[in-house]
Amino acid sequence: MKSQLQFKRRFSFEFFPPKTEDGKAKLQTVRDELARRKPDFFSVTYGAGGSTQERTIDTVLNFQDQGIATAPHLSCVGSTKENITQLLDMYKERGVNRIVALRGDLPSGMGGAAGELKYANELVEFIRAHSGNHFNIEVAAYPEFHPQAPSADADLLNFKRKAEAGASSAITQYFFNADSYFYFIDRIEALGVSLPVVPGIMPIINFNNLVRFSEMCGAEIPRWIKKQLEAYGDDTLSIQKFGEEVITKMCEDLLKAGVPGLHFYTMNQADPSLRVWDNLGLSEEERITF
Repeated sequence: MKSQLQFKRRFSFEFFPPKTEDGKAKLQTVRDELARRKPDFFSVTYGAGGSTQERTIDTVLNFQDQGIATAPHLSCVGSTKENITQLLDMYKERGVNRIVALRGDLPSGMGGAAGELKYANELVEFIRAHSGNHFNIEVAAYPEFHPQAPSADADLLNFKRKAEAGASSAITQYFFNADSYFYFIDRIEALGVSLPVVPGIMPIINFNNLVRFSEMCGAEIPRWIKKQLEAYGDDTLSIQKFGEEVITKMCEDLLKAGVPGLHFYTMNQADPSLRVWDNLGLSEEERITF
């Protein structure tokens, strides 16, 4: 963990682009609630194969124009260099200075149409070649390893390639075992990689959804957490209260160990992330000295 202590802390919230007008109105309310905590930036996801491209752009620019730094997710799978170049130029012109660069997933039905850039490190390299140092480039990190990685070592080398291609910092997939994060940092330090790796935090809201998401992304739900959540059955309030306690404690442990911030996966809801945030007392002053 030595390498992480040198980096300035930053805190952020992630959204997905809404599909409906009601969803847009709800997200605006959520955004306003979270903006009062003065995060360093928001981020907005990008659907498989760029399937939400227009909605992502609209959401990012709307937030950006309202005075909150916002980072669009940008994936290369299913896209072209020309399209990526147009997006980079447009974002730069509109004052966006942070990109979350991902390989991305192909939507069903696209077959093998991977695009001109096949891996995240190639996308990072392309962004740097085209835009120089304008963008802070975030990449993904997987403390419990990417579900499609052939091995743990291969996954770590993939991360190293992204760092060497010009990544500025990384955001992890969510996890519920802080030791997996600490071990990941030790492993990348041993490979000579030193860049901020910010833990991704998933508030526990709904047990069935959490299990489904975790199976897709390879995040492990520890048995003791899973059994306790199962025991609550349909008692949503107990699930959320227990989840709040578990996530708050993990975040406390991470911050005390010197992580360079936290990135909350909000699921377009304010309260679950804010309860953890407020439990931690993350005022602008306390973020630095925690």
